[in-house]
Amino acid sequence: MTRFLASLWIALRALIANKMRSALTMLGIIIGVGAVIVTVAVGSGAKQQISEQIASMGSNLLIVLSGSSTSGGLRFGSGTVPTLTVDDAKAIQNEIPDVRYVAPSQRGTVQIIFGNQNWSTVADGTTPETLFIRDWPLQSGRSFTQQDLDGAVKVCLLGETVVENLFGGIDPVGQIVRIKNVPFTVIGVLASKGQTTFGQDQDDIIIVPLTTAQKRLFGMQFPGMVRTISVQAKTPEAMSSVENQINDLLRQRHRIQPKQENDFTVRNLTELMSTAQQTADVMSYLLGAIASISLIVGGIGIMNIMLVSVTERTREIGIRMAVGAKGRDILFQFLIESLLLSLMGGILGIGLGIGGTLILSGLTQWSTIFSIKANLLAFLFSGLVGVFFGIYPARKASLLNPIEALRYE
Repeated sequence: MTRFLASLWIALRALIANKMRSALTMLGIIIGVGAVIVTVAVGSGAKQQISEQIASMGSNLLIVLSGSSTSGGLRFGSGTVPTLTVDDAKAIQNEIPDVRYVAPSQRGTVQIIFGNQNWSTVADGTTPETLFIRDWPLQSGRSFTQQDLDGAVKVCLLGETVVENLFGGIDPVGQIVRIKNVPFTVIGVLASKGQTTFGQDQDDIIIVPLTTAQKRLFGMQFPGMVRTISVQAKTPEAMSSVENQINDLLRQRHRIQPKQENDFTVRNLTELMSTAQQTADVMSYLLGAIASISLIVGGIGIMNIMLVSVTERTREIGIRMAVGAKGRDILFQFLIESLLLSLMGGILGIGLGIGGTLILSGLTQWSTIFSIKANLLAFLFSGLVGVFFGIYPARKASLLNPIEALRYE
């Protein structure tokens, strides 16, 4: 222990004697550790944000889209031809055991008016189950009921974005708004959902009973037809099975022959969101790896400076060997100096990383999460870098011939 403390004291004196050189040597480690901490914090924040957005879309969610169309040789996307019906939705609910909720939907862009204010938004004609599927609570008021759906009652739920642009500080519940010049009573306000991973504002929406939307807003060109059907499976494990069963059931109901293409599309939204999360993970690892290169560069800087130090202190090494110091003592001495440089750089790098993360988060409004584990690993890695790149200079010093070292000028 005494030998260790003596070596530590000698190492500290050597580093203090060359303050500027020591500071510049530590710079690579400081930047490397700081960069790793910032990238991990940003990556963790992005991952959490994606997880929250996945949850906001609804868990165990499948979306069934109606068919595509072809005109003049051009093929249009899914949802351009009405091929799904309310009866299809009922069949999915009744005939597939692993389905919890089903909500058919008919959407369209509308202009909503209140007083002298107006706003263009999306009206979603659907059933009460859609709020359960998307785990969408109400901020105030009530949801519409099956009785509202059966009677095509003119009631609506408003998203927060619509409320902000139409009502200001007025409580919208109980107010009358006009949608396509049809008066609707606001019975509830939806809690804020924020944006999806695709940047879509989920709060810019009006939800009305499906029957009301078909009769009052979008017409009944194809009675009973809907554009999408949202399906929630009972468990994540049942997702794949439910998807296959929906395909089989709708092909049978739509009388599609074995060699014919589906006139509908089933999308596993949870799977798509998971892919986005995996992409965020890959980017986080990639950025972390790039940042770690700074640590390697810092380690090379430590090795270069330690080699210079060995050359400058050759005579000192010879004197220490002449008075009884062994090769392992010299090796240990220089390893401690290298380790001190990297660990002090690691501590300063942690401070730089935390400060940089807070500044970045404040300027860009990015979500960031500090990880004690990541900070500790970065610090320990900086120590390993110091030991690894300090071995060669330390070994070179320990192998010096005492007589030649004493003669060195």
